[in-house]
Amino acid sequence: MIRYRLEMPQAVRHLIRHLPPELKTKVKVALRSIAENPERGKELREELAGLRSYRIGRSRIVYRVAGSIIEIVAFGPRVDIYARAAVELAKKLRGHKDG
Repeated sequence: MIRYRLEMPQAVRHLIRHLPPELKTKVKVALRSIAENPERGKELREELAGLRSYRIGRSRIVYRVAGSIIEIVAFGPRVDIYARAAVELAKKLRGHKDG
């Protein structure tokens, strides 16, 4: 069985740290679930192809799998998470091209 390691931006860590206790517990359970089997999340399409989304009530964790690493791209309410994930992904891709 492959062991996956989670990586997430400091902004996402900060957001999770300050969630209400009940939601924070659900997010931690979801992160463990994703780490055990990254395919549990729904595959995204179009400009977000290559990413997956894991549902927690009205919120989503958007992530991608890179080998044995699961990169958390964004976390937030479904209403705007996909637009924010696209922005974060574009920033990350620009960073790789500059480096």
